[in-house]
Amino acid sequence: MNDGQLVLRSGDQGVSLVPDRSRPGAYTLRMGGTDQSYVDLDDPVRLEFDYVQRLADALDVYGAPGARLRVVHIGGAGLTLPRYVAATRPQSPQIVLEPDAELTEFVREHLPLPKRSGIKVRGIDGRAGIAELREDYADVVVLDAFAGARVPAELTTVEFVADVARVLAFDGLLLVNITDRAPFAYGRRVLAALSLTFAHVLMSAEPATLKGRRFGNVVLLASPAPLPQIELADKAGRGPFPYRVLHGARLAQLIGGETPFTDADAEMSPEPPGGLTHFR
Repeated sequence: MNDGQLVLRSGDQGVSLVPDRSRPGAYTLRMGGTDQSYVDLDDPVRLEFDYVQRLADALDVYGAPGARLRVVHIGGAGLTLPRYVAATRPQSPQIVLEPDAELTEFVREHLPLPKRSGIKVRGIDGRAGIAELREDYADVVVLDAFAGARVPAELTTVEFVADVARVLAFDGLLLVNITDRAPFAYGRRVLAALSLTFAHVLMSAEPATLKGRRFGNVVLLASPAPLPQIELADKAGRGPFPYRVLHGARLAQLIGGETPFTDADAEMSPEPPGGLTHFR
């Protein structure tokens, strides 16, 4: 233990909870040198990472405000977004697919979930966990899964996206968090998979990431139904972490003739630039 850190595993792939000295009850979950999650037990709607705020913005403008949603999260870590949903949409049943059972036990011990949160964590990977769910089960699926600092290859193929579509309701929403940098050689292939499966797709990123000045998080939205792009664009300019929203012709131009990843040629997301560990 160092400077109040709570350590689950040490070494290059270590896992620890680092306390926020300015806010009692708040911690950063650090995994393999990357800050994976920030949790404030006293204020679960306080979101420290910009990409998590973008995911939350998308959830906030989906459906009626405060309405109950059935949500599936692929990737658990500190359970930041499930806690946010539990606080903003009470009574929402949520399933978290997180294969690292030891990590989940560690997080729940030191960052306990509120009573009757509706959050259930299953010790299974995203691919197998989605396959077990029935058709039309979820209103929202959130894909925010990383192996170290990279998105697992099997979670961005056209075959997996099709299985997620099977699980979603007729007007359901898929949210995907990836990391990349313009000109988005990786991200364009993920977008191609989403566009092949869903009628409506949208992308959001910080201006610096869109212009290629920064490696960062790119949040993608996909749905069989029209997306709330006007409402989301409004939030994009008013929040603490301004970002831009791409859709329609601009997004189609970005994707171009790119082909989607398949199970036969899947790739992990690109390595972050050397020494960059806090991009998330």
